[in-house]
Amino acid sequence: MALAGLCLVTLSASGGARANGSEKPQPYALIYGTVWDPDGHPLYGVKVKIRRATDKAGKARWELYSNHTGEFAQRVPVGNADYIVWADLKGYKLASGKTLKPGAEVTVHIDNDERADIGLHLDW
Repeated sequence: MALAGLCLVTLSASGGARANGSEKPQPYALIYGTVWDPDGHPLYGVKVKIRRATDKAGKARWELYSNHTGEFAQRVPVGNADYIVWADLKGYKLASGKTLKPGAEVTVHIDNDERADIGLHLDW
């Protein structure tokens, strides 16, 4: 019986350490966007690439895909920085058979721990 009480105390103590804030979440900025087709419809499954503007052109630091509502979100470090965001359409096919072309890259400026909302507009 004493062993069961000891286990309960141990579990409570480990849970309490997290609850009182000893492990604080790291701050971050967020690049949030939507991928749009030329007719203004959101697109699912488009690969989105992001790099710092100071990194080598074309080499992504982050890759993610747009969700069912065409949206994507990527956490980036807090601080003054510019990021380049673009769509990679290699291997992407529309059900209609039409071919899409990447639109212009989007430059995003981050100052601190903020959210930047953007749109990636694709072309025919």
